[in-house]
Amino acid sequence: MEKKSDTEVVLIFDAVIEHEWHMFSQFTPEGGSLPTVFQFKNAKGNYELVGKTKESPYKKVYSDIFEVDEYMFENKAQFRQTIKVTNPNAKSVSVYVEYQVCKESCIQQDKTFEIKLPALAVKASDVTTTTTSVDTTSTQEEVKTDTVASSETKTTTAAASEKPIGKQEEKKGLFMIFILAFFSGFAALLTPCVFPMIPMTVSFFTKQSKTKADGIKNAIIYGVSIILIYVLLGSLVTAVFGADALNALSTNVWFNIIFFVLLVVFAASFLGAFEIMLPNSWANKVDRQADRGGIIGILFMALALAIVSFSCTGPIVGTLLVEAASKGGIAPIVGMLGFSLALALPFMLFAMFPGWLNSLPKSGGWLNTVKVVLGFLELALAFKFLSNADLVLQLHLLERETFLAIWITIFGTLAYYLFGKITLPHDSPLSHISVGRLSLGLLVLSFTIYLIPGLWGAPLKLISGFPPPMTYSESPYGVGNSKGGGTASAQILPDGAHLGAHDLIAFEDYEKGMAYAKSVNKPVLLDFTGFACVNCRKMEDYVWSKPEVLSLLKDKVVLISLYVDDKRELPENEKYTSKETGKEIKTIGNKWSDFQITNYKANAQPYYIVLDSEGNRLSEPVGYTPDATEYKTWLENGIAKFKK
Repeated sequence: MEKKSDTEVVLIFDAVIEHEWHMFSQFTPEGGSLPTVFQFKNAKGNYELVGKTKESPYKKVYSDIFEVDEYMFENKAQFRQTIKVTNPNAKSVSVYVEYQVCKESCIQQDKTFEIKLPALAVKASDVTTTTTSVDTTSTQEEVKTDTVASSETKTTTAAASEKPIGKQEEKKGLFMIFILAFFSGFAALLTPCVFPMIPMTVSFFTKQSKTKADGIKNAIIYGVSIILIYVLLGSLVTAVFGADALNALSTNVWFNIIFFVLLVVFAASFLGAFEIMLPNSWANKVDRQADRGGIIGILFMALALAIVSFSCTGPIVGTLLVEAASKGGIAPIVGMLGFSLALALPFMLFAMFPGWLNSLPKSGGWLNTVKVVLGFLELALAFKFLSNADLVLQLHLLERETFLAIWITIFGTLAYYLFGKITLPHDSPLSHISVGRLSLGLLVLSFTIYLIPGLWGAPLKLISGFPPPMTYSESPYGVGNSKGGGTASAQILPDGAHLGAHDLIAFEDYEKGMAYAKSVNKPVLLDFTGFACVNCRKMEDYVWSKPEVLSLLKDKVVLISLYVDDKRELPENEKYTSKETGKEIKTIGNKWSDFQITNYKANAQPYYIVLDSEGNRLSEPVGYTPDATEYKTWLENGIAKFKK
C-alpha cells in the first residue's frame, strides 16, 4: 500500500493472469460477461472511500456471443483505491472481490482480503507491493497479488493489457461503421442543402485563384477542412460522453428508447415537418470570417457549409452518431471520418476537373425526393431501437406482427410517394416521374410485398435480426393461423411448457422441466439463452431447423430454455442474495444467470448442456456452434450416454 498523508492510504491490488486467460473490468458493459466488483466490508466507523476504485488500462474486444464490446484484462493488472482512515484504532481493511475469468469457458470466483493498516507514522515513501496465492488470506501489511491458473481455477483480482486494440472483430466493426458513414456522406451530398453548393464552390475557387494549380490547392484545403470539422465533432462526442459511456448507453433500455425518439425527430425533419437549423447568426459570423482569404478564410468557408447545410446533414450525422454509440471507443471519430470524406471528395475532384461540372444533373425537386427517402429509412430504423427495448423488458407491446405491420406501412407509403401519388411540404409540382424514380418505387414496392407474408409466418431471412423472432408474436404461426397455415387443434402442453422455436416443447422453469423429463424418462437439453441474444436466434434458425437436428430435439430430449436477460421481477418471497456472487437476485433473468454461474461456472449464451433427469451432466457444455453436423454429433453423444 501507499501512504498519502497522515490519514489517507492507497490500497494497491496487483494481479497476474496466466497465458490465454482473461478477466473483466469493473466497467465492462451490461449484457456481457460479469464485471470485477470490489466491496469494502468494514468501512463504517473506520474509514471512508476517496473516489472510485481505479484500474489500469483494459483491452476492449467485441463479443460475438453477447454482441457488445467487453472490457478485459490479460497478463497483469493493477487496481488502486484511496481510503481516508477516520478511526485511529482501525487495524485492517476487509475487501471482498468477485470476478470472472474466461478461456474456452468461464469461472466465477471471489476472494476476501484482510489488509493490515500501517501506523500513522509511516512515511509516504514507504510503498510495499508483494504477492501471495489466491488460496490464502492475507494477514500481513501488503495487498496481495492473485494468479489465474487454468488447471487449478485460480483467479485474479484483475488483469490488464496496455496493448493496442487489434482484435479482428473490433476492426471489422469499425470498418463497417466507416463504410456505412461513407455512403451516408454520399446520401447527404444528394440533398438540396449540399448538392447546389458543388458548382458554386468549385466555380468560386477556379475564378478567384490566379492559376489552375492555386484553384486545385484551395479546393483541396477546403475538402480537408470539411473532414477536420466533422472529425472534430466525432472527437468531441467521444470526449464529452466518454468512449465507455457511449457503449454502456447503447445497451441500456432507456437509451434505446431515447434513440428511437431522436430518429423519429430526424425522420420528421426530413419529411418536411420542420427543419433542424443552427442559429442564422452563426452562419453570418462565419461568412464574415470566410472573407478574410487564405487558409483561415477557406477553413471558415468549410465551417459555413457545415452550418448552412445542417438542416440536411444534421439528421444523418445524428443517426450515424447513434449507430457509432453501439460500438463505443473511437467509432464516432471513424464514422465522422467516413462521412466527411464522402462529402469532401466531390469538391476536390470537381476542382481538379472542372469540365465534369457539365455532367452534373441540374438541381431540382429530385433533391428533396432524396431527403424524403432518407426520412422514411430513418423512421423504419427507429422502430428497431424501440423493439430492442421491448424485447429486453418483455412488454410484448411491439411483437413481430406489429413490427412488420409498421414496416409494411412505412415502405408501402414510401412506394406510394415515389409513384407520385402523394406530395410532402417541400416537394415541387410533379407532372411526370423519371425512370429512376419509377425504378426505385418498384424496388420499394417489391420489398413491401416481400414483407407481407411475414404476417402469416414467413421467416423473412432477408431482414433476419431486425424484426422480433417468430416466438415473440401474437401467434407463433402468423396472423390468423393456429398451425403454420392450417387449422390443427391446439396441442396439449405439459405444465409449465410452451411451444418454442420450430414448435419445440420448451420449459422456461428448470424444476418443472426436470420433473417432466423424469416422468417421460428422457435426457434434458439445458439451453441458457437470452431474448436479445442474436447468436441464440442464429442457432435456432440455422442449426436447430436442420431436419436431422430438429428430430432429435423433438423426440429424444426435453428442452429447458432459461432466459438470462428476462427483466421481469421475481415475487418478493423468491428474491435472494447470491451465495456465489453476493449480488441481489431480483429478476427472473438474474435467477437463471446466477444458476448458470453457480452450477456451471459460466455466463455465456448460448450455452448448451445435456443432463440426465437427476441433473447430472452427460456432455461437456458447448456454446455457439454454427456447424449443424458438429452440433448433431455432440447432441447424439449426450443422448447415447443417457441410454447406457
